[in-house]
Amino acid sequence: MNLLSQLIVGFIAFLHIYILWLEMFAWTTSGRIVFKNISDDQFEKTKVMAANQGLYNGFLAAGLIWSLCITDPDWSKNIAIFFLSCVLIAGVYGAMTASKRIFFVQAVPAILGLLGFMLQI
Repeated sequence: MNLLSQLIVGFIAFLHIYILWLEMFAWTTSGRIVFKNISDDQFEKTKVMAANQGLYNGFLAAGLIWSLCITDPDWSKNIAIFFLSCVLIAGVYGAMTASKRIFFVQAVPAILGLLGFMLQI
């Protein structure tokens, strides 16, 4: 995996660690600032659901970080492509069902990462 691909994968992993923190630990505080389309009375009611979503984002981050730790270049690339594909699918689904903004925050970086592998830039 080349340096640019590693940087993109690392950025996306960091983004998903941030989402994990936001959804699992800061849902009723910082979550209100980030998710303005949710009414204030819903944050406490959806706290457990958000924590579950945060956990899944943590799994995506863990997989991307794992891909950066693998020494075999082919395996590293394949694991990164798998987890970037998962991020892309989650981003597209989130954009279709929750907020169009999710496409730009989650899916576009994954697309850039996948394009980086395809174009070997």
